[in-house]
Amino acid sequence: MRKTYQLNIEGKNRDRLLDASKHDIRRYVKRERSRALPAGVDYWDFDCKFGSSEATATVVHFATLMGLIDTVAKEGGEQFYVEIVTKHGHRTAGPRDAGSEAQVQ
Repeated sequence: MRKTYQLNIEGKNRDRLLDASKHDIRRYVKRERSRALPAGVDYWDFDCKFGSSEATATVVHFATLMGLIDTVAKEGGEQFYVEIVTKHGHRTAGPRDAGSEAQVQ
C-alpha cells in the first residue's frame, strides 16, 4: 500500500478525513494479516515508511504509525504519505534473563 492522504479537501470535515485515513490503513493491515501464511513463516510483518510526501518519507516502525499521523494532524499538515509493504516474519528466541538463571541454580 502506497498512498498519499489529503487532510484538507473542500467540503469535507478534516477530522472525518483523518478518521477515514486511519480506518483505511487498519483495514489494509487486517486484510493482509488474514491471508494464509506460507510454509515456514510465523506471521506477517510490515515495512513502513511515513512522511509529508513520498520524497521525504522515512522508515518507521509499524507501531508508531498512528501516533505519527496524529502528530501531522495536530501540526496542521495538509497531507501525509504512508507506505506499508507486507513481508514474512520469523520468530526468534529472546535472550534469557540473567536474574532468572541465578534463581534456578
